[in-house]
Amino acid sequence: MAKGDADQTLDRELGDIPAELRWREWMRRIEAVLFASASPVPREDLARVVGQGASVELLIEDLAADIEGRSFEVAKVADGWMFRTRPVYATAIKAASDVADQDLDLREFDIAVLAAIAYHQPLTRDGLKDIFGKDISRDLIGRLHAQDLIGTGPRSPRRGAPYTYVTTQKFLVAFGMESLQDLPDREQLVDAGLAS
Repeated sequence: MAKGDADQTLDRELGDIPAELRWREWMRRIEAVLFASASPVPREDLARVVGQGASVELLIEDLAADIEGRSFEVAKVADGWMFRTRPVYATAIKAASDVADQDLDLREFDIAVLAAIAYHQPLTRDGLKDIFGKDISRDLIGRLHAQDLIGTGPRSPRRGAPYTYVTTQKFLVAFGMESLQDLPDREQLVDAGLAS
């Protein structure tokens, strides 16, 4: 069944359910959608499963309160919401399950290159060379691209029209950010001893 067909058969308003139970049912629908999705679910998609007058944001707040104390949480990342395991359980998950294919396995320099791209995007390899004072290997760029942490941006208007690199939605998800506005500002980095 296509998404549009499901929209036609789903009773969004729940007029036959007492008003005090409608809100809880809408929360459960949002919970089911988030549970079934491996990526952030945008507000527009969540709005398709609740009544017209219902606030997706308030439903998510109530859902978050409802699952408080559980091993997972509702997180606002990229352009939507998703369920994530709380960080305190990371060691238990690694000990009990095979999550190696989900591990980003980033080296310190990989993270530095990602940060440079995030702060200065769109950025060429020459731009990265200016920042780091050395060539950045195509292999490193390829690894970050293969993990879908960076993508190809617009061609640079410079001679030869080199490729530029930008961060992706997966970058935002991996680092738990809603948008690039969540990147720490320079003063925060200096305070943390990560920049001078």
